[in-house]
Amino acid sequence: MPSISAAALLLQLLLLLFSLSTHAQPGFISLDCGGEDDYTDAIGIQWSSDAKFVSAGGQTAKLLVQTDLHKQYTAVRYFPADSSKYCYTMNVRNRTRYLIRATFLYGNFDNSNVYPKFDLSLGATPWTTVVIDDATTPVVQEAVILAAAPTLSVCLSNASTGQPFISTLELRQFNGSLYYTTDEKQFFLRLSARINFGAESNASVRYPDDPFDRIWLSDLVRRANYLVDVAPGTERISTTKPIFVGINEEPPEKVMQTAVVGKNGSLTYRIDLEDFPANAWAVSYFAEIEDLAPNETRKFKLVIPGKPEFSKPTVDVEENAQGKYRLYEPGYTNVPLPFVFSFGFKKTNDSSEGPILNAMEIYRYVQITMGSQDANTMASLVSRYPQASWAQEGGDPCLPASWSWVQCSSEAAPRIFSVTLTGKNITGSIPVDLTELSGLVELKLDGNSFSGQIPDFTGCHDLQYIHLENNQLTGTLPPSLGNLPNLKELYIQNNKLSGEVPQALFKKSIIFNFSGNSDLHMGHSTMGRTIVIIVCIVVGAILVLVAVIGCYLFTCKRKKKPSDAPAKKLGSYFSEVATESAHRFALSEIEDATAKFDRRIGSGGFGIVYYGKLTDGREIAVKLLTNDSYQGIREFLNERTCVLSFFLHQLMPCQ
Repeated sequence: MPSISAAALLLQLLLLLFSLSTHAQPGFISLDCGGEDDYTDAIGIQWSSDAKFVSAGGQTAKLLVQTDLHKQYTAVRYFPADSSKYCYTMNVRNRTRYLIRATFLYGNFDNSNVYPKFDLSLGATPWTTVVIDDATTPVVQEAVILAAAPTLSVCLSNASTGQPFISTLELRQFNGSLYYTTDEKQFFLRLSARINFGAESNASVRYPDDPFDRIWLSDLVRRANYLVDVAPGTERISTTKPIFVGINEEPPEKVMQTAVVGKNGSLTYRIDLEDFPANAWAVSYFAEIEDLAPNETRKFKLVIPGKPEFSKPTVDVEENAQGKYRLYEPGYTNVPLPFVFSFGFKKTNDSSEGPILNAMEIYRYVQITMGSQDANTMASLVSRYPQASWAQEGGDPCLPASWSWVQCSSEAAPRIFSVTLTGKNITGSIPVDLTELSGLVELKLDGNSFSGQIPDFTGCHDLQYIHLENNQLTGTLPPSLGNLPNLKELYIQNNKLSGEVPQALFKKSIIFNFSGNSDLHMGHSTMGRTIVIIVCIVVGAILVLVAVIGCYLFTCKRKKKPSDAPAKKLGSYFSEVATESAHRFALSEIEDATAKFDRRIGSGGFGIVYYGKLTDGREIAVKLLTNDSYQGIREFLNERTCVLSFFLHQLMPCQ
C-alpha cells in the first residue's frame, strides 16, 4: 500500500486541530426550547434556554410520556393555535451559510393525545409542514441557507390540529463552500437524506466527530420505504485507518471509515423522498478503504432507472481521489428527482471489484419567498427598540402571518398599509422609517411619549388617517401634510406643537383636531380670507317668514275656522324672535365659543361646521369657509337663503 504523503499528513493534522478548536463551538447556537437553564450535554454541546430568542406568547410544558432521550427532549415550548406566527430570531453573519435544525418531540405534553400539525417557515419562506404521528419519535427538520440579513428567524404558525410546539432549535455555521449553489440567493436546501452507509450500529454520527454537527443517520435504521430493495451480495466493510477528508464541510472521517460494497457487482436502493418530485442537490461520497491487490480494480457507474444520461461517467475511486483512503465526492448540484427514488451502482466490465458507497446527502431546493416589500424598512424600525416586546415578534412583518400591530395587503409580495402602535410607551422621535412605507394608509402612534418634530410623510401618497394625539411632539406642522392627496383624518391634539397651521389643511374636507397645543394657531393670512358666519335667522328673514306665515294662516282660516290659539301662539313666537337683531361676533368670541374649533359636527362642499356655546348658554353652529374661490364664497353666503327655504318647505302643507 503506498504511504500517505507528508503533505497529506500535515493537512490531516490541520484538520485535527481545526476539529479540536471547534470544541469551543464558534458559530453554534443550541436552544433547549422550554428548558429553564444552561448546561453542557454528554457530547460537549452547550445548550441554552430559549427564553431570550423567542417572541412573546409561548408557554412551556414537560413531556408526559417519558423517554430515555437527552435532557433537551424533556420539555417543549408551545404556542396558541391562532392566526399569528411565533418566531425565534437569531443573530447571524450576513452572506454566510448555516445549517439550521429544528426538532419536535410531542410526548403528549398537552395531555390531549392530539397529534399536532402546523407550518414551519424560515422568515417569510415556508420550510415544511410538521406532522406528528408518534408521541415518542422526534421529528427532525434541517436546512442549509445563505444568510441574507443580520438575523435569521424560524417561525411556527397555522396549526390545523393541536398546538404548534418545538423541542430544540440549533444553528451551525459553515466555513467552506461545499454547499454552494449558483442559485443560493433564490433557494435554500432542505435536507431529505443524509446517510452513513456501512455503519457499525444504529447510532448516528454527529458532533464532535462531525465538527459542524451534522447528523449522519445509520443505514441500519429501518423504516417504511427507506433504503429498501437492497441488492443481494451487499456487504459492510470498515477500517480504522485515517481517511483524508479535507478541511471544509466534507463528511467526517468516522463516516468515511465505513462503507457498503456490492460483492455481486451492484448496489441498489430505493428511498421515498418527502415533498418530491423536485429539483435536488445530491452528492455521493466515496473512499477506497479496502487494500486491493495491484491487479484488482474498482470501477462502476451510477444507475438511475429511466435516466441513462447519468450512467455515462465512470467512477474509479482510487484514481479520482488520487490515492486510497482519500475522499472523492461526485454529485449533481441541481438534478430533478422523483418521489420514489431508485438508484444503484454497477461495476464496469473491466472492473474486478464491485462498487463501493460510504455516504450520501440529498437536499431539496426550496424557493425563497421574497416576503414583504417593506421587510428591510420594518427590520430597521424594530431594531431601534431592542427592549420592547412589540418589536420582538420576528420574521417577516407580513408572511406567513402579519405582526400583531401591522396590516398587510394581499399581494404575493405584500405591502404594509396600517401601523398601530397606540399606547406602547414609546419615547424619542417618530422613526423616519415610517415615512418610507409607500403603501401606508393608516398610522396610529397616539398615546405614547414621542417628542421632536413630525417627519415629512410626502412619500406616503396613500396616507388617509394619521393619529399623533397625546404625545409630546414639538415644532411646527410640516406643510407637506396639507399636500397629502388622500388625507381624511389628522389628529394632533394634546402635544406641544407651535406656529401656524398650514393653510392647505383648511382647504381639505378632513377631520382635523389640533386642540391642546397652546402655541399652535391659524395664521392671520388664513383668517383674513376666512369668512366665519353663525347660521342664524336675521331680521330680514324673520320678516319674510312672518309675512308668509300670515298669508298661510289667513288662507287656511278662510278654508276652515279652526281655533285661534295656534295662530296666536305662532304669532307670539315670531314676535319674540323678531326682537332679536343680527349680531357681529369677534373672532376671539368665536374661538372661545368653539374651543378653537375643537368639535366638528358636519361639513359641506365649501365649509366645515363646528359646535359652539356662547357665554349666555346658547348653542350655536359655526361654519368655517375652506374654499376661497368665488363660487365657494357665493355658496357660503347663500347659506341664509338655504336655511329660509328649509323653514318654508316645512310649513307649506296646509292641514
